[in-house]
Amino acid sequence: MARLVIIAVGRLKRVPEQALVEDYLKRARALLKRLGFADIELREIAESRADTPALRQRQEAEAILKAAGDAAALVVLDERGEDITSRQFTERLRQQAATGRDVAIIIGGPDGLAQELRERAAWQVRFGRLTWPHRLARVMLAEQLYRAGSIAAGLPYHRD
Repeated sequence: MARLVIIAVGRLKRVPEQALVEDYLKRARALLKRLGFADIELREIAESRADTPALRQRQEAEAILKAAGDAAALVVLDERGEDITSRQFTERLRQQAATGRDVAIIIGGPDGLAQELRERAAWQVRFGRLTWPHRLARVMLAEQLYRAGSIAAGLPYHRD
């Protein structure tokens, strides 16, 4: 059974967003088994302190790829990604899990993601056309994972 890994650049300290992420991921764990995922894990990597945005992106990309592992399918949250519905997100997760490969969902740092990561991604998704703080993107992703599990389980949480 595949594993789902969230890889986020930067570390959340004890802030309200962290509590929300933990709560949604805790609730999502059992439900995502219905999509074919054995577990969810959050891996935080340190922000690069390099002098230029391009170098920071490159260093963070290396750390992200190391955290994801060679076999994982990459999914990136990016402002240039597709606009999809929660049901489409659920189906994409189900399709990825069916391959048996781990899935790494990536949230970049303040400078965004290196082009290399976007090109290597199995798919790119965005949470609308607005720009979101990375701390809130984590909350939104955790909530969408819980919602996807709820949709797969037929629970009434998601309403069309």
